[in-house]
Amino acid sequence: MSTPETADSVVTAPEESKHDENTVQLDTPIQRGKQLIDTVTLRKPCAGELRGIHLAELLNLDVASLIKVIPRISSPGITAPEAAGMDPADLLAIGGKVVGFLLQKQAKTDASLVA
Repeated sequence: MSTPETADSVVTAPEESKHDENTVQLDTPIQRGKQLIDTVTLRKPCAGELRGIHLAELLNLDVASLIKVIPRISSPGITAPEAAGMDPADLLAIGGKVVGFLLQKQAKTDASLVA
């Protein structure tokens, strides 16, 4: 039987957000001390949270730009070093969500009609 001091804990998104379209299930969980983060929920950034980021680079999934933005909009809060150490597949999945936040609703609708 494990005690709270020795047990590893897994940090996941709240149950209601697990089916949220802005939640990403990580292929490679992030180890934070004794915690294991296996899901990350993102929220749409406001303009101020995009300060210092070139939107064109973010739209092109520039790794440095993503590493700056992820800590600002993730829950649980992912640090820049944790974002830099992410599995590339997980970074790409999160980047896809971030790009989706930057598109207007009409652009999303137009894109879905083309696909």
